[in-house]
Amino acid sequence: PTHIQGSDRDGDKGKKPMVEDSPLIGRESLLNQLRQYPAKARINSRQVMSVWGIAGVGKSALVKKLYDDTMHDTNLFAKYHWVDISHPFNLKDFQRNLPPDFHFEESGWLIVIDNVQSKKEWDFIQTSLVIPKSSKSVVIVITTEASIAAYCANSEELVFNVKGLEAAAASTLFGKVYREKSLDTRALQHTQVEELTLKCGGLPKVIVAIAGVLAKQTVTRMDTVVALNQRFMHHLETEPDYDSLCDLFGWMHSYFRTCPDSIKPCIFYLSIFPQDRLIRRRRLVRRWIAEGYSRDGNNESAEENGERQFSELLDLSIIQQVPNLVTNPLNATRMALLCQVSGFFHEYIIPGRKEDDLMFELGANCAVTTQRTGRHLTILHDWKRDKIVFESMDFSRLRSLTVFGKWESFFMSESMMLLRVLDLEDASGVEYEDLENILKWLRRLKFLSLRGRREIYHLPDNMDHLRQLQTLDVRSTSVLTLPENITKLQKLQYIRAGATDPAASAPPAPSCWFFKPRRIVGVKVPRGIGKLTALHTLGVVNIGTSGGKAMAKALKKLTQLRKLGVSGVNRKNSKDIFSAIKGHVHLESLSVQLDKDNQGCCLDDQISLPWKNLRSLKLYGLQDRLPLPSGLEYQQVLSDQFSKLTKMDVEMDTLNEQDIKFLGEAPKLYILRLRIKEPNGPSLNFIVKIDACALAVYKKVKILEIGCSSSPLSVEFGSETMKNLELLKLDCSSGTTYALDGLDFLSELKEVLLIGSNDATFKAELADKLGKHPNKPVLKMEGLPLPS
Repeated sequence: PTHIQGSDRDGDKGKKPMVEDSPLIGRESLLNQLRQYPAKARINSRQVMSVWGIAGVGKSALVKKLYDDTMHDTNLFAKYHWVDISHPFNLKDFQRNLPPDFHFEESGWLIVIDNVQSKKEWDFIQTSLVIPKSSKSVVIVITTEASIAAYCANSEELVFNVKGLEAAAASTLFGKVYREKSLDTRALQHTQVEELTLKCGGLPKVIVAIAGVLAKQTVTRMDTVVALNQRFMHHLETEPDYDSLCDLFGWMHSYFRTCPDSIKPCIFYLSIFPQDRLIRRRRLVRRWIAEGYSRDGNNESAEENGERQFSELLDLSIIQQVPNLVTNPLNATRMALLCQVSGFFHEYIIPGRKEDDLMFELGANCAVTTQRTGRHLTILHDWKRDKIVFESMDFSRLRSLTVFGKWESFFMSESMMLLRVLDLEDASGVEYEDLENILKWLRRLKFLSLRGRREIYHLPDNMDHLRQLQTLDVRSTSVLTLPENITKLQKLQYIRAGATDPAASAPPAPSCWFFKPRRIVGVKVPRGIGKLTALHTLGVVNIGTSGGKAMAKALKKLTQLRKLGVSGVNRKNSKDIFSAIKGHVHLESLSVQLDKDNQGCCLDDQISLPWKNLRSLKLYGLQDRLPLPSGLEYQQVLSDQFSKLTKMDVEMDTLNEQDIKFLGEAPKLYILRLRIKEPNGPSLNFIVKIDACALAVYKKVKILEIGCSSSPLSVEFGSETMKNLELLKLDCSSGTTYALDGLDFLSELKEVLLIGSNDATFKAELADKLGKHPNKPVLKMEGLPLPS
């Protein structure tokens, strides 16, 4: 193959693109994914693909590795060319840097165009790249914006997003660069160094720059680390040692200058949370709504607007998914349950929030002053609870209060009359008397979260004071009953309550976790709950204690429900409950916990679940069959009733062949979680056949999680099974080992995650098997899940 280097930067003409030549730490799996894209483009005669991500994330390095490997190790293309675009863009400069005899031959070119900054630029570039449909050439466009990437690529499937490195990979890269450039070959290990690495936000460019500077120092090395941790952005932006980051800061300044007004407050709001704190997606979105950052529009609700904003921040790596704890199939942001703020962005936005007098925090390093003021206050766990200082502060403008660590009664003040958000999810020691004062003084609250506060057993009787309340989260508290007067809160949209029974969810050492089905403990709700017609999220409601018929009447009135969780469902109340919600056209998520004394006895063929609009369905406590609709032809059920179902979580005694077939042909199922006591037969066989011919099934499934109390469990995949599966989770917490047959058929497999496995032999055998897989999937371990 012929390699022609090009650049339209005058000083770089003919030079090799300026990217790292060292191995791409932590990018092996990502590179394997990227390798499939050029071949996919050629096969489908779609010649333009795009790679995008924020500045400094390593897009060019990743594409350069692909470029070199393709050129040296394959015969996929006959000629190769790379162009770096300079700005302001000049079409003539671009054309001059194309080869003189350049045209797309049938033999095929691989062209890389790096640093496209606008759709208009791409329109001009296309005039010089006339690609016949018969051509086997492929163009890779590299850009920093998702909208530009989508505009350039020939299809959505050819858009590739590069995110920041995970924490472990970032630490490995930091250590590697340091050792390579330092005379001291020992690892630089210190908690201050770990903190510094996190501040880099997984951006290889920043990690390499800082590690390189530290490698050149000896006596002053730790002083530099401490100084960087204290004033991270100041040092990077002002010191000559970090001049290599000028382009990155230029992009950052440009992004925040041109950032839409709708997304900018959402970004600055992230600085409320410490950088190392895990944040639930729903918590963030509901707070944005309470603050007015996410609002109802002509074509989308405030909730949908918030989800879109979250998705944008996730794609930009401003917030990052937590590895192993969450999954995000096919850009389905709703699957990203937990996230962290990028350390780099967190450091970048802190000065801005102080200058604008938006937010302030009380922590170990804050100046002791009574002049602190702002609209959003964060109290950190390491702040010395100084009552005199706190009570001297001006809270008249305060809109949100977020507490981490020990709660003190003096944190409540009558001057906080304008407070909209009170978030005590990460606080401790909150008492009932504190709640009474909260409800007495904070009449304008729109968001109240007591999630996880087990010390709270009751909600005060004066709940009706919070007439503006939109969000009430008492999940995982000890609250078992919601007060009667909650029905007066007409603006309530979101109620989360109940918990996972610790006795059922915490596995004793030698016992089997799956012999003890999880029990979702719901709460008793007042009969007048049906008056809260603005509710779109409600759960978990204990139908048994709330009264089956009364709850059926109430649920029938809640026609705006999008998410519903119920427990205590039994043969006496199931028909009324499911009949009540049958016509709820907005219902997208349903969770059902069968009563422990009635498992499998009430979800029979006579019960009609509201399947048609469901995207997520969780069924706990089934026996040997799924509650599929009766009276319909099988294919009609699949096409009409399950066209939107993307996520299914099933806990049952055994899974029969008919249910495996149904699940396999659900047209949009992305995530499937199965917990069974034992398979219906010698193995859990996902192969579906008709007249000895294997059917293409589980076509869209990207994540499969399996748990079983039977060990060893044989799991079989076929040549037409789960061709898009990317993540396989195996729950080993009951001591189960798995015999996996047909792994090589899973052509898109990227990762296998073992949960709670202590079997070294099983892990070694699985690692060996994955090493022979064409994709070389990553094998990861995870501890047991905690009760929620």
